[in-house]
Amino acid sequence: MTDRRLSPWIGGLVALLLLAVPALPGTAQQAPLPPHLVDVQAYETGTDGLTPQDVARLKSVADAVMTPDGRYVAYTVRVPHDPQEENAPVRSELHVYDTEAETSRPYATRGNARSVQIRPDHETITFLDRLDGEETTSLYEIPLAGGEATRLYTFDTSIGAYAFSPDGQRLAFVAQDPEHEEPETDLPYQPEIYEENLAYSYAYVADLAGAQNGEAAPRRIEVEGHVSAVTWSPAGNRIALKVAPTPLIDDFYMKRQVHLVDAARLAEVGRIEHSAKLGPLAFSPDGSRIALIAGADIHDTIDGRLFVASADGGEPTPLVPDFEGKFEQVMWENNDTIGFLASEGVISTLGSIEADGSNLTRSLSGEGPVIHHVARAETGRQAVIADAPKHPRELFVMNAGAETPERVTDHNPWLADKELADQEIFTYEARDGLELEGLLLRPLGVDEDTRVPLIVVVHGGPEAHYDHGWLTDYNDAGQVGAAQGYAVFYPNYRGSTGRGEAFAVSSQRDLAGAEFDDIVDGVDALVEAGIADASRVGVTGGSYGGYATAWMATRYTDRFAAGVMFVGISNNISKWGTSDIPEELYLVHSRQRLWEDYQGFLERSPIYHAGDAQTPLLILHGKEDTRVHPAQSMELYRHIKTRTDTPVRLVHYPGEGHGNRRATAQLDYNLRMMRWFDQYVKGQATLGAR
Repeated sequence: MTDRRLSPWIGGLVALLLLAVPALPGTAQQAPLPPHLVDVQAYETGTDGLTPQDVARLKSVADAVMTPDGRYVAYTVRVPHDPQEENAPVRSELHVYDTEAETSRPYATRGNARSVQIRPDHETITFLDRLDGEETTSLYEIPLAGGEATRLYTFDTSIGAYAFSPDGQRLAFVAQDPEHEEPETDLPYQPEIYEENLAYSYAYVADLAGAQNGEAAPRRIEVEGHVSAVTWSPAGNRIALKVAPTPLIDDFYMKRQVHLVDAARLAEVGRIEHSAKLGPLAFSPDGSRIALIAGADIHDTIDGRLFVASADGGEPTPLVPDFEGKFEQVMWENNDTIGFLASEGVISTLGSIEADGSNLTRSLSGEGPVIHHVARAETGRQAVIADAPKHPRELFVMNAGAETPERVTDHNPWLADKELADQEIFTYEARDGLELEGLLLRPLGVDEDTRVPLIVVVHGGPEAHYDHGWLTDYNDAGQVGAAQGYAVFYPNYRGSTGRGEAFAVSSQRDLAGAEFDDIVDGVDALVEAGIADASRVGVTGGSYGGYATAWMATRYTDRFAAGVMFVGISNNISKWGTSDIPEELYLVHSRQRLWEDYQGFLERSPIYHAGDAQTPLLILHGKEDTRVHPAQSMELYRHIKTRTDTPVRLVHYPGEGHGNRRATAQLDYNLRMMRWFDQYVKGQATLGAR
């Protein structure tokens, strides 16, 4: 606590002294903590590679829609704020790319445009935003030719999702119940009642011409539950709603179903009877069928399997249950053929399949960028959002019949002046013989025959995976680590997505077991390959990756020189009682109630092994996190602090939840992470620490 009261002069002197006292691998418990403040300006890589400050200014393409004739692509660009000026979330600009002129220009930059669509039969672009001091989010419209955005529709509460009828005259939208009221009290204090008096969102339909004339009020679609999404059929006869029993996030994950509504009567006519996680859906052109992505069943960890259902409801038909990948997006090519975007291992694929499950073919697989979204025109031209190992997400265009997409935007031209490390797929074998994939960034300026310090980055979920694309972010060492001489490794351990249902559920009922052994086996493989220095290995990750980091810093502490844990799990027993997803934890992870085996859940908790911890651990957590309560970080901090002499620090981010959204909080995180690894993996106090 003393350093919090030091003057700036003394704090600077301490930093200089620390430069002369490097921490030696294997003796971390004797090393001092890095100073608790960071100097943003002084952190340099010593190369022309990426710095934390560079990461803080990266822009990326986030959404894209294409006009039916394929002429224009409306897309959004995520633009970060200057973290040294304003601690604010990233904002979103609307841009339009003209495929004939081959030019792109901004259309709306003063707000935060999102949920971009092309309004049918109106030659306009629509988006949600909150402009001119509005208290609620409204729907805006701007001509394809450009001009000023005007408000098309507003409601008593914020519009959260929307869809147009095929003629563009009717609007289906989701908004919170305007009649919802907080309870009143005569006392000068209002307590919060946990998980009660929930604010539901409903679906409404408005006649846009009547609404603009003030003649027609929106009609609510009477379905029971909390609505999160609406989709209008191309035939105009159906509206599909995604509905959960309540607004609780656990119900959103595990209990949403598709309700089908007659578009004329606004009456429910059926629902798709399937209990599993629910993903994207698309109507066939004639409106008779729905292709949807969902979990195989209630125990599937992810919405990654492809189904077809009748637009009248009923049980959906699985098309390729043995598909060893993850379906990401569906778009009908005609009434009998479904186009899809999928992840297979660390690559993305585009393909098609007949609606009866036959003739699965791939039009693009393996070569080129990693694709995250596709928008298709009636002409066959496609707009693609994709990234690659050396650039974040940009807009690509793929003409009909083309073999690969062509990149058409460059929103980070300054990256061309940066030296970026090479990235490769690294395949290895787990101790039980299972073949696993990971991605490896080689350090800059280091001979390949030299063993180097290693940072292992573990994804969360665990129902997620790393693609062979851009991997650097504020909480991922990536190119910043490579610029500092580290190899950076991203393992897709068992339980990851992208390799089919069996692989995704293979880690269930084995918390921190074989799944985390896979990570250690990856380190061993890199050491055996002559790449990593076994005495200089750091580990980091967020959420479930934070759980892995805490496990490596306690149970596997002899293998890791440093850890940076973000919004991670430390106690599986208290985690269940303080998370907003207790049923998801049970249904797709533990598959066992904790009260059936308290001792087993405790032994798979990092706090159980904290007395053995010799790995210096930096713990970071958003103070408003409801997914993994900040108490999880506090528990591990207290256990390590009390039971050992190992360096440990806990950093809270006020106003942040399960991940940092604001610019300054993100930069602060990146700087702290890299400084911690420099001190305890390399044995170097970082310049710029004070």
